[in-house]
Amino acid sequence: MKSLPLKPLYVAGVAIPFWLAIALLILGSLYPDYSQFEQSMSVLGAVDAPTHFIAPLINNFPLGLLFILFGVSVYKTFPQSALARVSGLLIVLHGLASFVTGDFSCDAGCSPEDPSTAQQIHHIAGVVMAWSLIVAGGIWAWLGLRLQGFRGLAFFSMVFTLAALVTFPMVVISAKNLVGHGLYERVNTFVSAIWTAIFAVILLRRSA
Repeated sequence: MKSLPLKPLYVAGVAIPFWLAIALLILGSLYPDYSQFEQSMSVLGAVDAPTHFIAPLINNFPLGLLFILFGVSVYKTFPQSALARVSGLLIVLHGLASFVTGDFSCDAGCSPEDPSTAQQIHHIAGVVMAWSLIVAGGIWAWLGLRLQGFRGLAFFSMVFTLAALVTFPMVVISAKNLVGHGLYERVNTFVSAIWTAIFAVILLRRSA
């Protein structure tokens, strides 16, 4: 049985930030008076949102698939490194959690006083999404210095992991005071998405 070709899976990683940006622009345009800077991405799929049914189909599910495909490629690229394979599994976990956030929508407005079980699951999956990539980036900040040809990735991983760690508490705080929440959430999300794409580009160049 032939092994799965890796280059198309690397391309899936490269596509992630572009898909995310396009999905948010499309969904935001379909949601009257939606603010990309003040409202969370989860609001686009909330039970009362005009984009409730389409949001997972455009955003959560395709992105989840892209992350899973790229995570599998990382796992298969480094058969001799347990840590590298762990990072691949974390990227796969991020993709699976993205599916969960699409399956379990948050409540109306995403900020009820008594959240439903679906919203609680949605929230937990969102936290898993954030920390799975933060940990994966942290692994490569250390591992990239020890594997030949990956020092550049180590540098990018240090920068992007630090940026993700700094912005994550801002996301939490802004969710409580409702000021700039959408902006902080997007910065945190795109930091991890861009790190993934850079990782994928490096693997593509090495495979060439």
